[in-house]
Amino acid sequence: MLRLMPVGDSMTIGSAGEHTWRYRLWRHLCATYGGPFTFVGPRETLYDKTADAPTSYAYAAPDFPRAHLAGWGEGWGHMAPVIGEAVRKHRADVLLVSLGLIDLGFYTDAEQTAANVRAFVAAARDGNPRIRMAVLPVIPNVRAESDPPFAAQVTLFNELLAKTLADLDEPRSPLLLASPPTAYDIHTDTYDGTHPNESGEHRIAGAFAEAMHQAWGWGGEYGG
Repeated sequence: MLRLMPVGDSMTIGSAGEHTWRYRLWRHLCATYGGPFTFVGPRETLYDKTADAPTSYAYAAPDFPRAHLAGWGEGWGHMAPVIGEAVRKHRADVLLVSLGLIDLGFYTDAEQTAANVRAFVAAARDGNPRIRMAVLPVIPNVRAESDPPFAAQVTLFNELLAKTLADLDEPRSPLLLASPPTAYDIHTDTYDGTHPNESGEHRIAGAFAEAMHQAWGWGGEYGG
């Protein structure tokens, strides 16, 4: 049984009424992956914007393994202290990571965020020395269009992320930098300039699917 753990921020947890990219990827793997698999993690809920809390189970399609480690407003700095125990307890084989935008927007600069990536990787390997990771670069959001210093930090972090993953990569615990979602457009693939709508969910799921297929031979090409 392949055990995948989605790790991310608001774009990964999703909010009440959404499918989430996690669901889109699950549907894809059901059709293309030739063995048993599931999603694991310590959380299952969506974010409830009315309650301002991650308390909703109102998935648009709830019949899938909803487990994850994602949180609205959480980044690398929040996940590094908890990932080791989560990996150990839920026996994760693969981490599908989409983090960084919230860090750069509110908490840490590019260099500090890259340091938290290193801490995250070390902690995850403490939980499972053979853990695999597919990591998505930060997708610039609407703020990057009007805030050049923030846009520069996103660009710098993505460069540091690539270097960090390459530096820490090892055969028994491969670290894979996924390509940005193909043709992702924040004006048509999000509902607010940041959070994915239906097409955005498919594009993010496709980015993870293509990375795993091309690097590890898992699943097939993403068909939506």
